[in-house]
Amino acid sequence: MASIYLIRHGQASFGAENYDELSALGRLQAKLTGEYLARTGVVFDAAYSGSLERQKDTAALALEGQAAPIPVIEDARLDEVRNDEHLEYLLPKVLETRPDIKAIVDQGLDSSKRFQKVIEAVFNYWVSPDCDEPAIQSWKDYSEGVHSMLEDIVRNQGGGKTVGVFTSGGTIATLTAAVLKLPGSATYQFYEPVFNCSVTQLFYSADRISLSYFNDCSFLRELSVSRGEKLVTYR
Repeated sequence: MASIYLIRHGQASFGAENYDELSALGRLQAKLTGEYLARTGVVFDAAYSGSLERQKDTAALALEGQAAPIPVIEDARLDEVRNDEHLEYLLPKVLETRPDIKAIVDQGLDSSKRFQKVIEAVFNYWVSPDCDEPAIQSWKDYSEGVHSMLEDIVRNQGGGKTVGVFTSGGTIATLTAAVLKLPGSATYQFYEPVFNCSVTQLFYSADRISLSYFNDCSFLRELSVSRGEKLVTYR
């Protein structure tokens, strides 16, 4: 059966000057994920990634585990949701009606937990009918781009293939909700829990795409125990 493995990038450099760079742990996560996939018999016929450095670097490190070199097809439709733009343009509007979020912002966003709460509020505003900010990419344009990318992969790769897609949490959440035929308002529930280097598997045929499993990082949990180090992260 043809399958697509959606793999989130390894841990990025949260709080650093350049977030779009894998941390040392993120590089290790990517390498271990590639070794796990190869060890369990996953042989990719094709691989894709977004245009972000953390996505491309995760792909390169993970694909080192494959028996033969695999060229990576880069497509910006697989890029992450533009959270920085959302914070700039949408957060002020969210703060007008959400005193709870304003209180969090006033404390500062240096904490990843506080930052995530703000991202949730802004994301849910973005996908709502109330959002009409012309300065940023709309939810409609973003989600349609992600959906068209998946359709292109299915069409171009054809039946019986195994495809690796190295992307980000927002993209994986958008695709998961779409495959389950859920509305945009349901997307965030799949966004927040996506672990770094987790694997989500889709099965596909010419006329159907279905979810096999979502956000699996059990292999990293097992390795955390055997190696005596923390390998499971959200960010």
